[in-house]
Amino acid sequence: MHFVSVLDIGKDLLKANKKNADKNREILNKHNIVAFDFMGAIGSGKTLLIEKLIENLKDKYNIGCIAGDIIAKYDAERMEKYDNVQVIPLNTGKECHLDAHLVGHALQDFNLEDIDILFIENVGNLICPADFDLGTHKRIVVVSVTEGDDTVEKHPMIFKTADLTVINKIDISEAVDADPLKMKRDAEKLNRNMKVILTSLKKNQGIDEVIDFIEKSKEELNK
Repeated sequence: MHFVSVLDIGKDLLKANKKNADKNREILNKHNIVAFDFMGAIGSGKTLLIEKLIENLKDKYNIGCIAGDIIAKYDAERMEKYDNVQVIPLNTGKECHLDAHLVGHALQDFNLEDIDILFIENVGNLICPADFDLGTHKRIVVVSVTEGDDTVEKHPMIFKTADLTVINKIDISEAVDADPLKMKRDAEKLNRNMKVILTSLKKNQGIDEVIDFIEKSKEELNK
């Protein structure tokens, strides 16, 4: 009986989250804001990717960022260094992921009229965020070769829910004995509708492809 009640609670939680996610998406659509949920393990390069995107897009679009973390606001501070970028740090306490309710509260703190693109950095984790739709239009998973080239196989659900996978740090793949092409194949097997981009963000390799994905997603919303 206890096991059944736990399952019921889990279903109710996901149902409530979906309702909040739909509300968030409705608000974003009303303001013509395209939103992206960046998921991935700690150290994969999520924050650096968002920084690179801000650097390349801030003169063309108004950008907002939600920086999710368990306690600290270091990632938010990295985003706040850019002029005219709205940043909201969002601490989850003990929770290993953001949820739509938290994001909904953060949206209330933005001047939504002045945002075209919203980047949401989820808490560093390859498991928990997969189940929780935040109300974004696209989900992006960032994974690095330093996590091992079997990491995609070990975490299938998050890749099945993604629209884009970024395989980062490919410049050091030989040093860590990892095959980024294997990771790419594994991701494509899990989700044939997902785009996969190989990057070395430190060397600006592959960033143009990610920028193209962001801009095309914005164009889709504007249609």
